Amino acid sequence: MAENIQDTDTSTTKTPDVPEKPALEGLEAKLNAAWAEEKLYLFNPETTREQVYSIDTPPPTASGSLHVGHMFSYTQTDVMARFKRMCGYNVFYPLGWDDNGLPTERRVQNYYGVRCDPSQPYDPDYQPPAAPAKNQRDWDAISRQNFIELCEKLTVEDEKVFEDLFTRLGLSVDWRQTYRTIEDSSRAASQRAFLRDVHSGNAYTAEAPTLWDITFRTAVAQAELESKERPGAYHRYPFTTAEGEKVFIETTRPELLPSCVALVAHPDDERYQPLFGKTVTSPLFGVEVEVKAHRLADPEKGSGIAMICTFGDMTDVTWWRELQLPTRALIGRDGRFTREVPEWITTEEGRANYEQLAGKTVHSAKEAVVQLLREKDLLDGEPKSITHAVHFYEKGDKPLEVVTSRQWYIRNGGRDADRRQELLNRAQEIDWHPGFMRSRYENWVEGLNGDWLISRQRFFGVPIPVWYRLDEDGNPDYENPILPTEDQLPVDPASQTAPGFDESLRGVPGGFIGEEDVLDTWATSSLTPQIAGQWERNNELFTTVFPYDLRPQGHDIIRTWLFATMVRAHSLHESVPWTNTAISGWILDPDRKKMSKSKGNVVVPNDVLDQFGTDAVRYWAASARLGADTAYEVAQMKIGRRLAIKLLNASKFALGMGVTEAHILKPGSADAASLEPLDQALLAELKTVVEQATSHFENYDYARALQVTESFFWRFTDDYVELVKDRAYGGRGEEAQASVRTALATTLDTLLRLFAPVLPFATDEVWRWWRAGSVHAAAWPQAADLDGVQGNPAMLGSVGEALSGLRRAKSDAKVKQRTEILTARITGAAETLAHLQAALDDIRGATRARSLELVIQDGAQELAVSDVELAEEE
Repeated sequence: MAENIQDTDTSTTKTPDVPEKPALEGLEAKLNAAWAEEKLYLFNPETTREQVYSIDTPPPTASGSLHVGHMFSYTQTDVMARFKRMCGYNVFYPLGWDDNGLPTERRVQNYYGVRCDPSQPYDPDYQPPAAPAKNQRDWDAISRQNFIELCEKLTVEDEKVFEDLFTRLGLSVDWRQTYRTIEDSSRAASQRAFLRDVHSGNAYTAEAPTLWDITFRTAVAQAELESKERPGAYHRYPFTTAEGEKVFIETTRPELLPSCVALVAHPDDERYQPLFGKTVTSPLFGVEVEVKAHRLADPEKGSGIAMICTFGDMTDVTWWRELQLPTRALIGRDGRFTREVPEWITTEEGRANYEQLAGKTVHSAKEAVVQLLREKDLLDGEPKSITHAVHFYEKGDKPLEVVTSRQWYIRNGGRDADRRQELLNRAQEIDWHPGFMRSRYENWVEGLNGDWLISRQRFFGVPIPVWYRLDEDGNPDYENPILPTEDQLPVDPASQTAPGFDESLRGVPGGFIGEEDVLDTWATSSLTPQIAGQWERNNELFTTVFPYDLRPQGHDIIRTWLFATMVRAHSLHESVPWTNTAISGWILDPDRKKMSKSKGNVVVPNDVLDQFGTDAVRYWAASARLGADTAYEVAQMKIGRRLAIKLLNASKFALGMGVTEAHILKPGSADAASLEPLDQALLAELKTVVEQATSHFENYDYARALQVTESFFWRFTDDYVELVKDRAYGGRGEEAQASVRTALATTLDTLLRLFAPVLPFATDEVWRWWRAGSVHAAAWPQAADLDGVQGNPAMLGSVGEALSGLRRAKSDAKVKQRTEILTARITGAAETLAHLQAALDDIRGATRARSLELVIQDGAQELAVSDVELAEEE
């Protein structure tokens, strides 16, 4: 057992100190301060791997504000962390901030009213404008270094706000273990991993077709795609064979006609089989292209024969690669057609036609090509309107283009069947919660069509640690990059000199240039286990936490964060990064739509916490099972608040009965056999609850554990407490009173620990009324501690049913519950009535009944209360 678990069997008994009016208000601030002072959640580095439970916690993007979805998923993780800590584990529970990349850049631009212009000189005294200009064209253009400094400044401010909110939420993280994905140690770890992948052949650079966002001027990886339905139109026009036969194609991208490199049809399509291997000439531009056969061509789509262009989409890329076609790229990184007439257009008419497209945007070029087709009477009919799926960058608002550019990649199985299978096999080494989420991972891996593109054309990110030699003509030697040694990390090639060169040789023939691109943010976030575990900085720590025990995350980033982390752990350590992954669902608004900042339907966490309190919000989050999309429900938070308040009040009642720590039933004590039957029944049912809740928690089903515990709690307060009040006040003598005190103390002690992971504030408040230390440093309850109890767990339910029936009779008679019952008959099965007979005195005391007749009825499914005679109301 870890050192932070306190012994509940103490030699001294604390005198309970219960406030006159218990309340939830103010508990968060009071107890958070106490936990910090007591250093309750600190990880103890003096440990062994067997004692540790390590969590690879998602680092939230520090670019703006958190929303209620963060509270939902991070609470679910914290519930498991608190459970494992109470089970005796030394919990490694760090929290990081994902503060590099595009979201941070966009926030800084909007917040300060600036834009990065690398051509601007660095101004060490620069101060952003007091009020950002409304028109973005009027924003300050600042140097890359000035821009990065503003990014770092704002993220630090944002992260402090986030930390305060997470603390209020009761996250039991070790705040000494925080990290930032842009800080020196993280940049060094990211660059170290990149260099090792380069040396092992897992990372490489290549000139290749790349998905490109023209707004942000950056490459986009397959995992960052978002498919959106957009209106379009099929344009039908002919290519011509040498014999003058017309071959019609239908396309939504007529502007790519000058990029055409082939036509393609399905090999089984009899309409076009005679054309395979022959050439046709493109309209407008007069370029000869060959007709090819390929299985991806869809005979049912359009005319059944497609125009292959370099590049209209990723299917074009597949055809281009597998059919070994030439590259005729025309669209540049700025989203415009090249201003020079391409060399493959050789006819005078073709070159003249292209000049009408030169330098135009994609949209304008499309209009120009369609107009030319109309003028030449080549357009066959009017364009046919359609709606089709178009790829977007998940943060962008314009369709992606495919441009040819040099980028860095990491091998991920997208082009290697053996590696793909290895990564599929890794998924079998992990326990998935819920289990069906593994198929989402497998489906993603099996559907990959290329390696992981990790370079980005941004400013605020981890620099790719590479320089390139320039030959005598000033051309970079990309095949032999200059790499730093690991002891030099982190480095910034844009501002630091390449090893073996002088700065005066930067950018000149025979000298060098630095890589200007940065790593994709996922290339660094994929190393959160290494960063948090201080890989290669403190390997003793790293080996005690890696592979981690748990990766909690949302299901929407299985294809990005989860898969990317698997890729890096596989290549760097030949291991899985963790042994369990817990996948949470989305938060949905009342219309069952995902909450997101972009949709404007998010709920601000502070408002919710102010209104309901932290324990109520945590209750709502912990009521949702892993993997389930959950509606934002105020009603559920109200239930959680009611539960927390009831816990305070029920505890006050129990402790008001003279209950102290000394009354808790000791494990294996012979005293259990001398308890009153109803008290034994309560503790027998409690034992079952402990067994079930523990089993559910161990299976990461915290929601079911909460449900089982809460159901018992309400039976305890609504039935048991009402039944034993007379005895608790001494109405049946000291022995009977001592018995109920033991049951109350033992149940309260156990319930506080069962509820502690979900309701950390209310449970710890009560715990401190009558116990030393914190409930969060107490051991998780063990069912074996109640082995001495011999009662029947079903008894409390039977007695509770009788109590409800007698109360209902008073309500139906419209008299007060304190009205005496002179006589009443209770009919039921023999076994049920035996339960009532054993607790008859408690039933009479709770209902003020003078005489209760128990009548056996064979086969009765329910108890029936009848012939109730009530005394005159006082």
